[in-house]
Amino acid sequence: MRFFFSLFAGLVGLIFHFAAMAGSQATPTPEPGTGLEGVILIGPVRGGPARQGVPDSAPLPNATFVVEKESRTIATFTTDEQGRFQISLPPGHYTVSKKGARVAIGSYGPFEVDVTAGQMKKVTWSCDTGIR
Repeated sequence: MRFFFSLFAGLVGLIFHFAAMAGSQATPTPEPGTGLEGVILIGPVRGGPARQGVPDSAPLPNATFVVEKESRTIATFTTDEQGRFQISLPPGHYTVSKKGARVAIGSYGPFEVDVTAGQMKKVTWSCDTGIR
């Protein structure tokens, strides 16, 4: 009798374990060398007309962006001093936008991107300051 009780308790535990695993929506682990890398620029950096020989955009430093898939946040990343970033992600379609409240002027995404297995997708994205 004790044997059957232990067997029954073990089976019930396994059922609950697998049910919990099936109910979770864990993000798959990225494959090595799979994800996004690039630079994010901001411009225009000065008001008025563009001037020949004077850059009209600059890297966007220390800005945090949110990576979403099907309206779920998957990850975040922060650009470095030169606006560069690199993030490992599983293959799939993502939407990337600046973290935080939307500002009335300017545009910081969203950027749509597809990540392919075994590749670091290289991107250059431009954000608009709204300065004219």
